Amino acid sequence: MAGIMLETQDLQKSFGGVTATDHVSLQVEEGECHAVIGPNGAGKTTLIAQLSGMLPPDDGAILFNGKDITRLTAQRRSHLGLARSFQITSVFMGLSVLDNVALAVQAHSGHSFRFWRPARQDAALRGPALEMLEKVGLQDRANGLASEMSHGERRQLEIAMALATGPQLMLLDEPMAGMGPEESGRMVQTLKGLEGITMLLVEHDMDAVFALADRISVMVYGRLIATGSPAEIRGNEEVRQAYLGEAA
Repeated sequence: MAGIMLETQDLQKSFGGVTATDHVSLQVEEGECHAVIGPNGAGKTTLIAQLSGMLPPDDGAILFNGKDITRLTAQRRSHLGLARSFQITSVFMGLSVLDNVALAVQAHSGHSFRFWRPARQDAALRGPALEMLEKVGLQDRANGLASEMSHGERRQLEIAMALATGPQLMLLDEPMAGMGPEESGRMVQTLKGLEGITMLLVEHDMDAVFALADRISVMVYGRLIATGSPAEIRGNEEVRQAYLGEAA
């Protein structure tokens, strides 16, 4: 039986009179893709922000591999192996695809790096960066400019940059946002190919969720109302009424 990699215990966060996460207790098992779904305003992004260290909870605890990380900074969590797909908030459009990932490698490792030298000339950065690009299928675009990429390719580049931090678990907040069906399909295949990385996925694209998720948790008004396999969630009447509707 897989161990519990990430766990929240009665996690709470309020903004004025609005409760964004309401006693959320969630477990993510090692090796699984665990999706969190729910309508807009359900508290999903607030949950991700608390897990990543960008937003402190009002109460409750967050455990990662059994260690209490509730008060750790985002940087400390990253070094423990917890990565957020958009933790590196911008792609450098004027740099090559390879240089973008090489800079992410450097930022995580603390490797001595002269920023006026092209990152692709530093073998200690180039090798790992190329490996990450291969994982997301962008190795053929390595020397092209990030500004020349499509929206979907830039999202894949962001995944490569997150992978450069060497994560055990990736927090993915709507990786298919703004994509058409073809780009979404490529992203699904990219994420399926990331072996050995546990994922917590927040996503509105239900086709992607049901293609990727081993288990699904449903949030409504800050509360978790159900957790189960994709088949169990599809058949859950409370979930159908609250979110999935007739599309389920």
